Amino acid sequence: MEKPSIMISRTHHPQLCFAILLSFLLCALILTHFSYSPSFEPVVFNNGEQEEGQEQDLCHGRYVYIHDLPPRFNRYIIDHCDSLTIGTDKPNMCPYMENMGFGPRIHSPESESPHLFTNNTTWYETNQFSLELIFHNKMRHYKCLTNKSSEASAIYVPFYAGLDISRFLLVSNLTVRDASGRDLARWLSSQNEWKRMWGRDHFLISGRISWDFRRQHDTLSDWGSNFRFLPESMNMSMLSVEASSWNNDYAVPYPTSFHPLKELEILEWQRKIRKRKRAHLFTFIGAPRPEMKNSIREKVIEHCRSSQACKFIDCSYGKENCDNPVNVIMEFGDSVFCLQPWGDSYTRRSVFDSMLAGCIPVFFHPGTAYSQYKWNLPESRRSRYSVYIPVRDVKEWNERNISVEKELMKIPEDEVVALREEVVKLIPSIIYADPRSEIEDAFDLAVKGILERIERVRDEIRNGRDPSIGFADEDHHKYTFN
Repeated sequence: MEKPSIMISRTHHPQLCFAILLSFLLCALILTHFSYSPSFEPVVFNNGEQEEGQEQDLCHGRYVYIHDLPPRFNRYIIDHCDSLTIGTDKPNMCPYMENMGFGPRIHSPESESPHLFTNNTTWYETNQFSLELIFHNKMRHYKCLTNKSSEASAIYVPFYAGLDISRFLLVSNLTVRDASGRDLARWLSSQNEWKRMWGRDHFLISGRISWDFRRQHDTLSDWGSNFRFLPESMNMSMLSVEASSWNNDYAVPYPTSFHPLKELEILEWQRKIRKRKRAHLFTFIGAPRPEMKNSIREKVIEHCRSSQACKFIDCSYGKENCDNPVNVIMEFGDSVFCLQPWGDSYTRRSVFDSMLAGCIPVFFHPGTAYSQYKWNLPESRRSRYSVYIPVRDVKEWNERNISVEKELMKIPEDEVVALREEVVKLIPSIIYADPRSEIEDAFDLAVKGILERIERVRDEIRNGRDPSIGFADEDHHKYTFN
């Protein structure tokens, strides 16, 4: 203690110097605290570059930390899968939880189509609502996992949001319907990891459309939960099979039934569907919606039924077997084009089933694909892998006297071949491969996309800007027609 006092005594005005030093330190602390946002704590990030001489880390900037959530948010839901029937299209969801979420393996599909299905180790009866379990198992095999949250670029929250809410969608008690989301938000905000970026480096996955979590009013007749409007949830990003119009929601493909382990299995499948002879110009697979009279979907069905060039597969209860993935892929594989009008929501699993079969999708609304799957089906390249017939409503359909058949017949054969080739090339990017595989698939594109999103937020913080600005704003033009 004596040495510092001697040094200070050498100055002419020790008290003045001490006051100046103290003022400088206080100003530095205040500026650091408020430079990002009023509610944001100072966080020091590296600039994404490794120090010179340091051994190259292939996972640098790609590390992901998985939160170890209380079992009620994931494991308990799977252990009590018999309660998942409500809100799904299955009488029993338990079989679809098997095989890492891929569902029951399809045994000997070659018996139904010996020329198309010759490998029965890559095909499963995958349910469209099982993506959360699939994604979690894929993440467990992710090469850049870390047990140190401090070195992670992103925090994965393995909450099975869609499976959870499916149990309560029809519950009239809103407190019960919102309970899981509210409890998760409370748990997350109490963790040390939350305080680094107040959740803006956190992401989760949903196997249901994100609208199921965006109930804006506490009215019993309103659909879904309020989870995505909770303050904590607004700070996180959600990947779901259909994104909402808010900026912190991102769309990823619905799961198909094809989950290859080896790249050779993809190449073999691509070779087969390239060579496949297609008997129909266009096909629509789906059920009519009697409650949606005067909808584009009903116009498509009406048009398909009246055309000899179209095959309509009616998925109404008790009619065609649309639950059989082999049957669905076979039908799509027999058609050149597949019609994809929106139905209960903007998107359809059918988009990805049809493309898997090498069928060129025909879209009528930007929200069915182009405004959704930006990492998989970019709008800038839409003319290379799809046909777009934009139509807002039935009135416009009638006024323009739209004929899908005539529109498709105008496309030259060489262009059709090029479109199909692009669809076939896109297959790896729209499927979820076996977690043990090294295939770059829809999962990898999603993780890459979310890491880039979080890095942009870090850049905002480094540059002294408030990261909350625009992070969770609503984009009112996201699903409008150009």
